[in-house]
Amino acid sequence: MTNTLNTLDLLSIDDVCELLCIGRNAVYTLLHAQAIKAFRIGRVWKIPAASVYLYICENANLPKTAG
Repeated sequence: MTNTLNTLDLLSIDDVCELLCIGRNAVYTLLHAQAIKAFRIGRVWKIPAASVYLYICENANLPKTAG
């Protein structure tokens, strides 16, 4: 994973774990609850960086503007 995120970047489960400092089970829980929007290609989850950004903004009561 790079140090800077573009909103078009697709993240893996491990990338989200690292960004949010949570475990894999917690990420899967967020995905299955659709708290973080994502999709699967076969068995592999693809998580848009923008979805993680929105999740952080919503849960930290931050404005949803980039910057």
